[in-house]
Amino acid sequence: MRITIFARNCKMLRKNKFSIAVALIILVLSLTSSQTFSNTGFDDIPYIDKIAHFGFYFLFMSVIIFEHRDNLVNTRRLLLASLVPFSFGSMIELLQSGIDIINRSGEILDLVANIAGVVTALFLWLFIRPYHYRGLVK
Repeated sequence: MRITIFARNCKMLRKNKFSIAVALIILVLSLTSSQTFSNTGFDDIPYIDKIAHFGFYFLFMSVIIFEHRDNLVNTRRLLLASLVPFSFGSMIELLQSGIDIINRSGEILDLVANIAGVVTALFLWLFIRPYHYRGLVK
């Protein structure tokens, strides 16, 4: 029984290795002190943090879709899969607002940018999906 559960968990980790990697990168970048990024020179670009949030969560949802493209046969499953990055982003924003040590603050606009990235990836997949099932996109 224990071997079966362990094998199932290993299979789940292997199947989701890229989305887990993206989630870990997002987690590390989100919980890193904001002073780390102040010397990069990107501070001059207006709303760069919102653009980064959008991009990271677009990537996160895109990777989830890519890893599960054969199982996302209907919109309901796709919406259920989108709860993963949405919940993850919400949890990180709560952590940022609750931990004073990292010198970060959780913002509603960051969460909006996260959701916009996820929704854009969803719409893009809904546009591409018919071509995927016809065999035109692999």
